[in-house]
Amino acid sequence: MRLNFVIVVADVLLWRRRCASVTLLISSTLLWFLFERAGYNLLSFIANVLLLIVFILFFWAKWATLLNRPLPPIPDMEVPEEFFMKAADAMRVWVNHIPLIAHDIAIGGNLKLFGWVALGLWLISYVGSLFTFLTLFYMGTLFSLSVPLLDEKYQNQIDNKLIVAQKVIQKQYRKIDDNVLRKILKSSNKEKKTQ
Repeated sequence: MRLNFVIVVADVLLWRRRCASVTLLISSTLLWFLFERAGYNLLSFIANVLLLIVFILFFWAKWATLLNRPLPPIPDMEVPEEFFMKAADAMRVWVNHIPLIAHDIAIGGNLKLFGWVALGLWLISYVGSLFTFLTLFYMGTLFSLSVPLLDEKYQNQIDNKLIVAQKVIQKQYRKIDDNVLRKILKSSNKEKKTQ
C-alpha cells in the first residue's frame, strides 16, 4: 500500500499522470490566489465549503424522498485507531529527537551542532520574514512539480555541473579549514611562549 502511494506521488511529480499534475498545479494556484491575494481566511473558507456540502446533501436527500430516488451515498467517515497510533509513533520519534539535540548542545557542549542549529534557525527566520507560510507552501508545490521533471530530462548535464560545484566547494572548504587551523595553532603557540 505504501509503495503504491509513493509510486503515485512520483508519477504526479514527474508529470506521468498529467491530469493529476495539472489539477494539483491549478488547485494550488487557486488556493494561493484565494488566500494570499484576495485576502480570504482559511477558517471562513472551510466553513463555507462545509456549509455548501451540507446544503447540497440536505436538498439532495429532500428531493430524493420526494422523487422516490436513492438517498445520497454518504460513506462511513470513521478514521481507524491504528492510523492515529502510527501517526503518534512517527511524531514521537521526531519530538524526542529535539530534546536530544538540545541536550547535546547544552550539556554536551557540541559547538558544531550549536552552529548548525543556530544557522538553520536563523535561515528559517530570515526566509520567514520574506514570505508568508502560504507563499512558501505554494513555492514548494511549484518546485516539487518542476524540479523532478527537469532533473529527469537533464539528469546528465545537472550531474556534471553538480560534480564540478562539489569539487570547487571542497577545495574552498579545505582552504578555509587550513587557514582556521593555522590561526588556532599560532594562537596556542603564542600562549605557550607567554607562559
